[in-house]
Amino acid sequence: MLDMLIGVGSQLINTVLETDGHPSVQPFPTPSLPLVPLSTDSIPSNSALISATAALTYKSNWTGRYLNRRAAEQVMLDQTEVFQPIATAPPPRHIPTRDDHPAPRLNIVPQNAPLSTNKFYANFFLGSQGQGVWTHPYSLTWSKGTQNARSWGMAISHIDAYQRVFGPRNDAIPGSPVRYYINPIAIQSIILSAVELGSSTVLTTDSLKAFSANANLLPEFGSVSRITFPLAQGMGYVTGIYTNLQPAVQSSVFFRSVSSGARSASGTFKYQITLEDNKKWLLYATPLNGQDPQLSLVSNTELRGVPNWSGFIQVAKNPAGSSGEYTYDNTAGVYPTSVDLTASTFSQTGTYRFKWSKGGLAKVNGPKLLMFALPHHIESFAGPTPSAATSLRLQTTTKGIATAFVADSWTLIEGNLPVDMGFAPWNGSFPQGSRSATALSPAAVNIINTVAASEIRQDVGNQTDLDSMYFSGKALSKFATLVYAVHEMCGEPDLAKLGLSQLKVAFAKFSTNQQKFPLVYDTAWKGLVSSGSYKTGNALQDFGNSYYNDHHFHYAYFIHAAAIIAYLDPQWLQLNKEWVNLLVRDAANPSTSDQYFPFSRAFDWYHGHSWAKGLFESADSKDEESSSEDAFFAYAMKMWGRVTGDRSMEARGNLMLSVLARTLRNYFLMQDGNTNHPAEFVANKVTGIVSSVSPSSSQ
Repeated sequence: MLDMLIGVGSQLINTVLETDGHPSVQPFPTPSLPLVPLSTDSIPSNSALISATAALTYKSNWTGRYLNRRAAEQVMLDQTEVFQPIATAPPPRHIPTRDDHPAPRLNIVPQNAPLSTNKFYANFFLGSQGQGVWTHPYSLTWSKGTQNARSWGMAISHIDAYQRVFGPRNDAIPGSPVRYYINPIAIQSIILSAVELGSSTVLTTDSLKAFSANANLLPEFGSVSRITFPLAQGMGYVTGIYTNLQPAVQSSVFFRSVSSGARSASGTFKYQITLEDNKKWLLYATPLNGQDPQLSLVSNTELRGVPNWSGFIQVAKNPAGSSGEYTYDNTAGVYPTSVDLTASTFSQTGTYRFKWSKGGLAKVNGPKLLMFALPHHIESFAGPTPSAATSLRLQTTTKGIATAFVADSWTLIEGNLPVDMGFAPWNGSFPQGSRSATALSPAAVNIINTVAASEIRQDVGNQTDLDSMYFSGKALSKFATLVYAVHEMCGEPDLAKLGLSQLKVAFAKFSTNQQKFPLVYDTAWKGLVSSGSYKTGNALQDFGNSYYNDHHFHYAYFIHAAAIIAYLDPQWLQLNKEWVNLLVRDAANPSTSDQYFPFSRAFDWYHGHSWAKGLFESADSKDEESSSEDAFFAYAMKMWGRVTGDRSMEARGNLMLSVLARTLRNYFLMQDGNTNHPAEFVANKVTGIVSSVSPSSSQ
């Protein structure tokens, strides 16, 4: 399905671009040079313009094409580890450092590893700390004394499909789909709390990694007593680890009935809960010292246990009756604490694997983890993973129905990597070996050269010297694509060299950090950010780049432009490689051995796409704002890896593109019959912004 992502060259299907924040300079000013008018003759069809078999009348005398092809062939022939470090050195000296980032690191326990800024748990250290975190299928929210229970514990919610709220219909689209739908937030179905928690309660976080973190509720600063919530995407239970507290399990939906079951052989106490909304939940309490928690109803909003209790309590929603209860009974007592992600490619196949570390009764013969898989995971599962499926299924907010699997690791395979994709036009629906258009028809060459004679003489510096990394990068990428087409596809080396010369001068303003808002290395969060917000005081300057919004969007265009320049002029590469690599490291650092950037800042390997939102508290948590630019980053990184000879980077880009082709088809580009979104919404065909709670249409 990569043909759904990439059509001609690097031109992708645009879903939506972020519209918050506006640069103060028009992105592409009208050029002062007159344009050469297009011919009034009829324009040939696409099939006449692009031919995969026609012979080029011009062959480049530059060596890039041969080296490019050889690099692609090598990636196909050898097994390549995907997550190899790009570099581990500090940023170069011409990038100044700052330690005064305006977004405070709110109650984050100090850690040596870089802090992730765009991950699912960020609301717990931003703003009021009172917005939700979505692990899918559950969400967690610090209650902060609100709603019926007046609790200061951690509220757990799960939303069923019937609870969605639909927006107005768009009659301009066939089928009149609704413009959006919203899942309710902050329903406090079950709350894990303690009698000691009150208005002085503190929420801290620690062990912040790409796929996991710990959230802690302390009665007050400095307290040894606490509830620790290990957070991992897809976790089958919400687990609260109690240290010397009196448990209080609460509900703002109200308890209808609570019954206790038999104690398991491992020492876990079980409770069956029905709420007033008629939903069934299960609770498992595992003491550290064998002490019965003795949970009993003291009101219709609270179950209270014994004082000074230590152990862990797990809760899960059970819509599946006795079969669901059987699954939960046989997997309670363990919980995920962190995830190890590995990946490799061989030929056109990519394999990636999630392996969880466990806490609780995590002995050799202990139960395996219950983890929920999303629809795109299930399509890719391989090896023993499919056989670990259960009949337990729960609705997610925006990713269809999640299925529970009992396994400590998952293996996933993508079998159609775009290893043959290069700079030339490419169509994924063609057979391997003929998917790249290696030549243009004479009619196409004539049209392009006629227009290019004018466009390549435009003032590249003026169009790229803006106060926005986003729009500057787009302009550089645009001119780089033009230079490539003229040189490689149209046989005009002199014209291409004219454009390339201007392009290199314009690019140098950024690689030497002389642009209007130079980049700085932020030592607080550890990343490469625009100085724009520091200088203007506007958090949304350049769409919030200083706050880690959209880095993969912004930097992709520079990486793509650099890849084309380096392809056409290999000598330029060595002078600029470190700076371009720095952009890749910031947005997509592939290794925890690089201590200057967090692992995979933007791309979420569990969800299979990136999150655009950085250090902004938000009621709908993280969001994906432009699926086309998400794919473009993976493509740009792949091509930069190819021209630099970084096989791991190229393989990583290939794998990301394949994963994105799958997730975009499932969740963003909706074909008829899509079951991951409600039928009332599917006729939109393309989503707009997709957050953790709501997708909107792009129209």
